[in-house]
Amino acid sequence: MRMMQLGLPALATMVLVGFTASTPATARDYPWCAQGGEYDYPGECAYSTYEQCQASVSGRLLFCDRNPRFAYGQQQDPQPRPHRRTRPVTPY
Repeated sequence: MRMMQLGLPALATMVLVGFTASTPATARDYPWCAQGGEYDYPGECAYSTYEQCQASVSGRLLFCDRNPRFAYGQQQDPQPRPHRRTRPVTPY
């Protein structure tokens, strides 16, 4: 009985520490979506490759297309500007 009295608070403390230490799952936009049929726009966007999407929609009245949030949401890196030769400026 004494072990149970000591074990329950220790177990409760470990569970609380586990909940506070865990981070929430981050949502990820996958590049391919199953669209059509029962899915609203943009569809079920849960596929990393076109082949995965095709395998999932096979036999269902669906099709695969790019995820618009993935395709248009990411900004491309700007092109590096060409290095210009400049003369050093003397301070005032």
